[in-house]
Amino acid sequence: MEINEAIKARINKLLYERNMSVNKLSTMSGIMQSTVESILNGRSNNPTIGTICKICGGFNISVGEFFNDKVFDNLDIDIK
Repeated sequence: MEINEAIKARINKLLYERNMSVNKLSTMSGIMQSTVESILNGRSNNPTIGTICKICGGFNISVGEFFNDKVFDNLDIDIK
């Protein structure tokens, strides 16, 4: 799994667990709904750490908590 897919999966999991809509997350995180939707539908393949931090704020979790999930355990990372 690639990092963008893992981020998408983690956000979807958190949305489901908290019974939260994309609209609510965007309001709580202070980012545009279209930005969250771009991440979730794959148009944004490389969300910035700043965006991820804001999303974490919307979920009221730390960045460490966000990345502390098994979805990030076996990433396909190609370092060039």
